[in-house]
Amino acid sequence: MHLIRSAAELRSLLEDASAASSCACGLGHCAGWTSITEERWPAAQMTQVATLRDPEVYEPTFEEYHPHGTRYDSPEAPVALAYFPYNRCDVWQCRSCCRHMLRYTEFGGYYVDHRVRELSPQLDIHD
Repeated sequence: MHLIRSAAELRSLLEDASAASSCACGLGHCAGWTSITEERWPAAQMTQVATLRDPEVYEPTFEEYHPHGTRYDSPEAPVALAYFPYNRCDVWQCRSCCRHMLRYTEFGGYYVDHRVRELSPQLDIHD
């Protein structure tokens, strides 16, 4: 899997795709981090195209990056590759609409929660 190491590289990936206006993938509402169960994840339409998880880092930080006062689940929150949760994400693309999605799994004491966020060129993207 291709490891994306910089914001410029991630922006380049987004420039190479042109999104269609409509799609049945049902992921368009994920502007901020959204819980998506395996049953709702449109696996048949999605292709993993890259990862932001550095295999050399055993335990990525849980520190978040919010220089303008945003929160984790805010649609305006920046994408910061070195910070949580982006440092634990894979990049997926819908084969129908070409939309890119970030996806990671949140592990708690007794639960597993798959979370998804749409990755658009309009987002503030940082290393």
